[in-house]
Amino acid sequence: MPFRAVPGGVSLRLRVTPRGGADRVEGLGADADGARHLRLRVSAIAEKGKANEAVLKLLAKSTGLPRSSLSIASGETGRTKAVLVAGEPEALLARLGAWLASLPERGD
Repeated sequence: MPFRAVPGGVSLRLRVTPRGGADRVEGLGADADGARHLRLRVSAIAEKGKANEAVLKLLAKSTGLPRSSLSIASGETGRTKAVLVAGEPEALLARLGAWLASLPERGD
């Protein structure tokens, strides 16, 4: 799974395409080494944090979690990012697991 419990919440691994024409969650994917991630596409450009903010807003809207509970933990300037979802880890794992189960699987 592209997420794991960490102190204070859950870390979610992402692969983001900025200037992707639309804001959407594309589904689950895997890196060449088999590491799982969530694929996102945002229309914002990767300049001055615009794409990162679009990513956080998209995740908040898609998952129904408050935007204030989401933050970029690593990868601010790269396409591969880790997002911290603040909250009680067990409840978040259950909620995110159910949400991710509804997403399409992608092999790339």
